[in-house]
Amino acid sequence: MKKIVITGATSGIGNGLVKLFSKDNIVFAGYRNEKYINDLKSISPNVIPFYINFNENESIKSAAEFIKSQTDIINTLINAAGCVVAGIMEKIDVERVKEQFEVNTFSHLDFTQRLMPLIVDGGKIINISSMASFGIFPFVAPYCASKRAMDILFNALMLETHKNIKVVSVKPGVIATPLWSKSVEGNKSSIENCSGYEKEMEYMVSGALKNEKSGLSPQKVIDLIEKIEKTKNPKPSYTVGKDAFAAQLLSKLPFCIQNTIIKYGMKLKMSKCNKL
Repeated sequence: MKKIVITGATSGIGNGLVKLFSKDNIVFAGYRNEKYINDLKSISPNVIPFYINFNENESIKSAAEFIKSQTDIINTLINAAGCVVAGIMEKIDVERVKEQFEVNTFSHLDFTQRLMPLIVDGGKIINISSMASFGIFPFVAPYCASKRAMDILFNALMLETHKNIKVVSVKPGVIATPLWSKSVEGNKSSIENCSGYEKEMEYMVSGALKNEKSGLSPQKVIDLIEKIEKTKNPKPSYTVGKDAFAAQLLSKLPFCIQNTIIKYGMKLKMSKCNKL
């Protein structure tokens, strides 16, 4: 049995991965809300839940220490936890931007560093990144930047380490997960305090709620990660979904052309939204 660590294990892609890998492996499943402990345990006797709050440094330290007390090896670490900070850059509280980087970037690096001594030679670190890391999507710039920073820092980790560890960034497009409604609720203050940008915020919220229902199935990402985990020499980056491939192609254009296309697309979509 392999030993696999998965964060963000209570919903969406993370929960699907726990169900998949716990069939034949020992899975350490990270949760933040205690109400999910029994749900995780009921999946399989092979699931070992552990508490981790990426907003708290001590929690990250305690989670790593708990895992070390249970095993002396890790074959695969899957960083699936994350959040979305949204708003208008002109008005967003800078503390919220810092929080975005703390949760999506710095805390994952901290957690990974603490587990590095356990990750075996030939092991893998798989990060759930996003197509947002290819460029700036209006109104979610903090999220885009945090995912891009995560990709850069973890790629450097792979280049620098003396171990033979494969670091893989999985960049899905829009996925139908509860993350969207959670992000709307979590960004309520930013949404409500955007005087002069009410139409933009209305467009953003309607789009987020629509994504939760019409996005790509999480199973597509889960199936890909299963293949990556079983592949001896996976690529450093994988893109999932037509919209993600479009974002990847767009990112190869000169920045001024990217901005022109994004501005035009945003104007077009907002005009359609206002007519409904």
